[in-house]
Amino acid sequence: MKNMRKRRILLGITGSIAAYKIPDLIRKLKEQDYEVRVVLTAGGRAFVTPLTLQAVSQHKVYEQLMDSEAEAAMSHIELARWPDCILIAPATANFLAKLAYGFADDLLSTLCLASHAKIVVAPAMNQAMWANVATQANLRKLKERECLFLGPAEGSQACGDVGLGRMLEPAEIVRSLANVFLAPFLKDQHILITAGPTQEPIDPIRYLSNRSSGKMGFALAQAAIDAGASVTLISGPVALKPPEKCKFIAVKTAAEMQGAVQAQIVKKDVFISTAAIVDYHVAEPCLQKIKKIANHLTLNLKLTNDILAMVGQMDEPKPLIVGFSAETADIFRFAEEKRLRKGADLMVVNDVSQSDIGFDSDENAVTILSKEPPIYLEKAPKRLIAQRLLETIEQHLTKKN
Repeated sequence: MKNMRKRRILLGITGSIAAYKIPDLIRKLKEQDYEVRVVLTAGGRAFVTPLTLQAVSQHKVYEQLMDSEAEAAMSHIELARWPDCILIAPATANFLAKLAYGFADDLLSTLCLASHAKIVVAPAMNQAMWANVATQANLRKLKERECLFLGPAEGSQACGDVGLGRMLEPAEIVRSLANVFLAPFLKDQHILITAGPTQEPIDPIRYLSNRSSGKMGFALAQAAIDAGASVTLISGPVALKPPEKCKFIAVKTAAEMQGAVQAQIVKKDVFISTAAIVDYHVAEPCLQKIKKIANHLTLNLKLTNDILAMVGQMDEPKPLIVGFSAETADIFRFAEEKRLRKGADLMVVNDVSQSDIGFDSDENAVTILSKEPPIYLEKAPKRLIAQRLLETIEQHLTKKN
């Protein structure tokens, strides 16, 4: 079993008063499951201490290009190869100029030249400096090289001026940064996702259901849209707003969900079944409310149709089929048996006996089973689990095609 590694952010801090916000930015990045290492310039050191940054990042802070201690742990070339993204926050007008003209006179500027990672810049400067023609020329030059700019924002500044030049708030930077890792790798793919629980009526008042919140399926739908896919989302009753830009179909019962899947599955490239469909329905629901007149009540239950198995038995060409298995014991054996029995290409299994993940939680930890070695996605927000799961799905889809 192998772990899927965390996203790596190399965070460069330059000399702006906005640097006091960076410990909070690091904390928020780590909450979203990024691994963060910090490069601190001499100017940045005037506003925030290396000890503070080391405490929040839990890694050594890099400052000097020729620091022998840093060299012993990681050379600047190795450090340049390490990140998925170099985030410069705050980025001063001086550093933008150095970046635009390829200076390499300190560790951070050298790393930017030596790395193939995406460079993301969060500017912070006086409004007049931002508006200056030299800064704007540097901005255009860097955008031509595909540097991504987050901000700046408009508002009051430390010098007393009001205007464009404030660094975005840490929460805004983290939200914007998520899109950096979502290239449209699912462009032109058509994905059908089921989500949420179903409700099987007992009488006009009562029904059988389960604890599914639909959060995992909705997170997958949004992540797939962000990755360029055309998404159809079929969901049982949940308290969630459907993502924009998806075709949304609301259902209640397992039979309604089956009918919707049958109608929508044609010409889909991927079918992801996150829905927690109730296994049994009442054979003959009462047309009137059942009165509480007896100590015991017997319900005649029948198996609901198995939608995942139905798709697995389709004639070729059929979509890549991804099932979900919520288990409480012996989870890998039961999930693999389910994958083989139902004809799924991938089975995503999680242990719902753990109270901090799965049902109702905003976080999850799952293992992806297939013909290949299992992949473990450690505990993270469901949004990140969805992104990483889709990357694995895309790899299997490429092999299938």
